[in-house]
Amino acid sequence: MDFIQSVVIRALNHLIRGEGWARSRLLGHAGTQLAIDSGPFKLRLGIDEHGYFQAGDDARQPDVMVSLPPDVAARMIFDRDAIFVSVKLEGAADIAESFAFVVRNLRWNAEGDLADVIGDIPARRLCLLAQSTAAGIQRVIGSVGENLTEYATEESSLLARHRDVIGFGNSVMTLRDDVARLEKRITRLRGH
Repeated sequence: MDFIQSVVIRALNHLIRGEGWARSRLLGHAGTQLAIDSGPFKLRLGIDEHGYFQAGDDARQPDVMVSLPPDVAARMIFDRDAIFVSVKLEGAADIAESFAFVVRNLRWNAEGDLADVIGDIPARRLCLLAQSTAAGIQRVIGSVGENLTEYATEESSLLARHRDVIGFGNSVMTLRDDVARLEKRITRLRGH
């Protein structure tokens, strides 16, 4: 666990170094503790006096608890924005809001980091290749999902089609209204 925590802290601090606004935002919360729970992984982070993350103190009560969905790694790759919808934050609202804002808006300059190692032009080409590969993978996954949905609803009848579900719902409402009218008629006939 110490290895994972160390990697996460180093990665976050690397991103923060390139974003002065992030350090400034975190600096106001120096000394606070965050506990991050992502199913099998549990991390404790602290914010130091320079606005960077450090290993948290397990003996101290965290100021903020962050609960991530268990599939956070897949969501990070395929739909980063979907992570933020399912994150649960508990604790001091101002610290939680600052942490969420910083994490949501940090961007990795992969091309800049690669350029330091292999040069500007190869780094640019590798990044373009990675972007087009990622876009292709997302298109393939989207197509497979659409094909599976179409197969399950149209060809195999494993799932009901949307229009059939709507039609069934409308039929149930009509039947309910008819039964209510019939009950009123029966009640009136009993009264005579």
